[in-house]
Amino acid sequence: MGSIGWRGGAFLALLLASAVVIAPTFASVPAWWPWQRTIRLGLDLRGGTYLLYQVEVEQAIDNAVDRRAGELEAELREANLGAFTVDRVGREIQVRLAAKDRRAEARRLVEDRFPDLVVSESAGGEAADLQLRLAERELSRLRDGAVSQALEIMRKRIDQFGVTEPTLQTQGQDQIVVQLPGIQDPQRAKDLIGRTALLEFKLLAEGPQAGTLQAPGPGIQVLPGDANGGGRTQYLVERRPILTGDMITDASVRPGGVGEGYAVDFTLDSRGAKLFAAATTQHVRRRLAIVLDGYVQSAPEIREPITGGQGQITGRFRIEEAQDLANVLRHGALPAPLRLLEERTVGPSLGRDSIRQGSVSFVVASVFIVVFMLLYYRGGGLVADLALLLNVLLILGAFAAFGFTLTLPGIAGLVLTVGMAVDANVLILERVREELRTGKGARAAIAAGYERAWTAILDTNVTTFLSGLILFQFGSGPVRGFAVTLCLGILTTLLTAVFATRVLYDWRLANRRVTTVSV
Repeated sequence: MGSIGWRGGAFLALLLASAVVIAPTFASVPAWWPWQRTIRLGLDLRGGTYLLYQVEVEQAIDNAVDRRAGELEAELREANLGAFTVDRVGREIQVRLAAKDRRAEARRLVEDRFPDLVVSESAGGEAADLQLRLAERELSRLRDGAVSQALEIMRKRIDQFGVTEPTLQTQGQDQIVVQLPGIQDPQRAKDLIGRTALLEFKLLAEGPQAGTLQAPGPGIQVLPGDANGGGRTQYLVERRPILTGDMITDASVRPGGVGEGYAVDFTLDSRGAKLFAAATTQHVRRRLAIVLDGYVQSAPEIREPITGGQGQITGRFRIEEAQDLANVLRHGALPAPLRLLEERTVGPSLGRDSIRQGSVSFVVASVFIVVFMLLYYRGGGLVADLALLLNVLLILGAFAAFGFTLTLPGIAGLVLTVGMAVDANVLILERVREELRTGKGARAAIAAGYERAWTAILDTNVTTFLSGLILFQFGSGPVRGFAVTLCLGILTTLLTAVFATRVLYDWRLANRRVTTVSV
C-alpha cells in the first residue's frame, strides 16, 4: 500500500498542478491565483506577422576585414613607422611601407596586436610589404557567430519594440524565423528588425585623387545623402571608415533645432573615444560624413578635435525614426545584412476560426474514442478514458508551464496523441484478455498483460519520438509546432497510459477481493 499511495499521490499532484497552470487559459482567475500566464498561441491561432530572414554570413566576413584594415591603419600610425598605405584587395589587407627596413617591426606589431590575422611577406617590386588575411579559425568563428549574434541583436530590438511573447529561432544554418503575435502592420517591425544599423564615420574625399561622381578615384565611393540645406545629394567619401558604430555604448533621442526634427546623441566606449579624438585632431577643417546603412545623414566640418567621446546624428528624423535608430545603436549593428525570404500576416479573425475548427475536431475525436473504449472494453475502457483525460491535462499544463507555443498543427498533434494514447491501452487490455482466457487470476493477468505489452508500446513510441525530433530539427515553424506536441504527447502517454493506469489497477486489487476484471 505504501508504494501505491506514493505513486497515486504523485499523479494527483501532477493533476492538480496542471489544473492550476491551465486555468487562466480557459477562465478568469483571481489576482491571488498562483499562475497567471496563459498558453501561448501561434500566429495561425492568434494572428500576427511571420518573417523569415537569411543572414548574409559572407558579408560579415567582408565587414570584419574592413574593420581590421581600419584598426591596423590606426595602430601603424600610432607606432610611427613612417609613411605607409593600407589597402584591401578582396579579402586580403596589403600594407606598403616607405621605410622598407621597418617591415620586420611592422610584422611584429601585427602578430602582437592582431592574433586573428595571418601574415605572409611579399618580395620586391610593386608587391605589398605585408599581406594579411583572416586566420581560418577566425573565419569559422565569424561564420558560426554571425547567426547567433544577429539573433541576439534582433531579440533585443524586438523587446524594445514592445511585442508581447515574440518568437525568434534559428532555422537551418543561416536563417532566422521571427513571429510577432498581434502585429498586423509589419512594416515598422521589418524596418526595425532588418535594419543593419551599420554606423560609419568617413572622411569626405578631397583633391584630385577624389575623382568625380561619375568616375571616383581609387579607395573612393559615391554615397547618397542629405544636403546641408535640405534635399538629397551625393557625396564622394573615402571607402575606409575611421570609426564604426560597434564602439557606441549608449544612444538617446533629443529634439533638434527648429524645423530639424529629432536628433540622436551617442556615447563611445574608451577605445572609440580615443580613435575619434585622434581622427578629428588629425583632420581638423575636413568634413566628416556620418553614414548609416550606406546613407550620409550629415557631413559637418570638423572645427576642432572631439575628445569627449560623444557626438550627435542629425537627419530631420521623426520621433519614431529617432527612437528606432537609438534602439538599434544601443544594441549594436547586425553583423551582416538580413535578406527577407518570406513574410506572412495572419488576421485575428482567421486565428479565431482556426481555434474553433481545431477545438471541434479535437472534441469530436475524443468523444468518439471515449465512447468506443467504454463500449468495447467496459471497465478497462473507463480506466483508459481516465488516463486519456489526465494525458490531455498534462500536455496542456506543460504548454502553459514551459511556454511552448500551441499552433494549428500542434492541435493536430494533440489529436494524434489521443489516438496513440488509446493504442497503448488497447495493447495492454488485449494482453490482459489473453491472460484471463488462459485461466489466470485478475492480479496475475494484469501483471502479465502490462509486462508483455510494454515492449511493443516502448518500441512504437520511441520510433515515433525519434521521428518527431527529426521533424523539429529540420522542419519549419508549422512542422515544429506539430513535432513539439507529438514528442511531448509521447512522454505523457507513457506516463499516463502505462504507469497511471497500473496505479489504478493496483489500488483496486489492493483494496478489494477481486477475482476478475472487466475488460
